[in-house]
Amino acid sequence: MAVWSWGGRLGLHRYLGAGRILCLRCQSRGPQGVENGDRSQCSSKTPKIPKIYTKTGDKGFSSTFTGERRPKDDQVFEAVGTTDELSSAIGFAMELITEKGHTFAEELQKIQCTLQDVGSALATPRSSAREAHLKHTKFSEGPILELEQWIDKYTSQLPPLTAFILPSGGKSSSMLHLCRAVCRRAERRVVPLVQMGETDANVAKFLNRLSDYLFTLARYTAVKEGNQEKMYKKP
Repeated sequence: MAVWSWGGRLGLHRYLGAGRILCLRCQSRGPQGVENGDRSQCSSKTPKIPKIYTKTGDKGFSSTFTGERRPKDDQVFEAVGTTDELSSAIGFAMELITEKGHTFAEELQKIQCTLQDVGSALATPRSSAREAHLKHTKFSEGPILELEQWIDKYTSQLPPLTAFILPSGGKSSSMLHLCRAVCRRAERRVVPLVQMGETDANVAKFLNRLSDYLFTLARYTAVKEGNQEKMYKKP
């Protein structure tokens, strides 16, 4: 189960978190977990964990943040799904990068959070959105400018490009190149929505800049790990 909200995508963890807080509260009341005579009261307040499946999409339709029902192959959901795929790919890249001890893993985690905001903006098509919806899912220019700063920082530490490079440079670098390719696909899904006036142009700009960041970071990672990038050679 997943719900698009003003702050991003909320899942089962929100309910599990509430259950954990209540559980800790009960445990603080003694070895039995509750005070005398309070056992039934505490257990009755335990929130019911919702099922992961809702069955509301069984007929091939899903809901936008505005409450509109659209086919699951609608352009909006194509864009949302590809953005989710991008975040998942970045998550895998982070695992490889963290194993190597690279500090820029924090940047990638921040990008994943921003992609949640991208998903919220995409799931709020302007044709069915009210002013309150647009206010809470507006995508600002700030993340774009931050990406540009990061790109400039890493570019200044890289040798100039003299030829086309192939996705290579070790596991971390190659995975970042894969993330870049997924990002380009996400951008291609978003551009039509921008042209139709359904989403903020800053969303497409962010994805465009993000692909440049991932390309630059892939090269930087190869250099930091001492791996050789493979250059294109005409067969």
